[in-house]
Amino acid sequence: MNRNARLGLVLTVALGAAGLASFGVYRVVAAMPVREVEVVSLETVVAARSIPVGTIVTADHVKLVPWPARNPVPGSFTKIEDVLNRGAIVEVNENEPLTESRLAPLGSGGGLPPTITEGMRAISVRTNDVVGVAGFVIPGTRVDVVVILGKNEVTGEPISRAVVGNVQVLTAGTRYDQEQAKAEGKPIPSTVVTLLVTPEDAERISLASNQGQITLTLRNPLDVAPTATNGVRMTNLFAGSAPPVTVKNAEGRRVVKRPPPPPPAPAVAPAPKIYTVEAIRAAKRTEEPVK
Repeated sequence: MNRNARLGLVLTVALGAAGLASFGVYRVVAAMPVREVEVVSLETVVAARSIPVGTIVTADHVKLVPWPARNPVPGSFTKIEDVLNRGAIVEVNENEPLTESRLAPLGSGGGLPPTITEGMRAISVRTNDVVGVAGFVIPGTRVDVVVILGKNEVTGEPISRAVVGNVQVLTAGTRYDQEQAKAEGKPIPSTVVTLLVTPEDAERISLASNQGQITLTLRNPLDVAPTATNGVRMTNLFAGSAPPVTVKNAEGRRVVKRPPPPPPAPAVAPAPKIYTVEAIRAAKRTEEPVK
């Protein structure tokens, strides 16, 4: 028997032994009894499908599922009857547990009113693709409200300034527009945006929308710093100078300190005068410069 034949025989025997060993281990493992560990669970009410904001919860919206008893959801419900006829104040996704903080009190109804927290007000402003930041002003985002006045009563010139800052958007567009935009991952086209503001801010926005043009500026939700600006006037827009600053004088009174005007442009030196001499040649009269 040559060398190649011996090598082939050894490999065949090795593969056969390995196959028999694997089959034996598989049979032993398959014959082992299955050990089931019983996990103590309790029934919890979850959303059977997505529940939009303001929806009155019915039996078709929810279902009961087993939930580990060692890790219960705070404020969850164990009976479907406890969540029926209550409005959803936040959007609840499918298979997400319903909690007390996600539902309005019984009898408060559905729609937008239950989503308004105590001491706050909801106010709507008319928007378009530009005012609504190209449709990216959606429920849950935070914006600043900027007003543009055509003529200021003090200076008599147009001015733009942020009157309310860091307000939450409650709704944008219709529910159909929201669901379609969410499903397709596109911006929400809306003509009206509803904001959650304090009563004082509601008065400011109402006056601003009546006297000028409203614009919304989208802000990062983690940016909670107040928007404190002095506004921009027409002279500041083109001159590039700093806006006026309110300071206190020696008597303690507040005065408006305006920045110095920009330096005048340098005068252009006039071109040097050229002297000419009148020359008469026969009947022809000309003027020639003196070199």
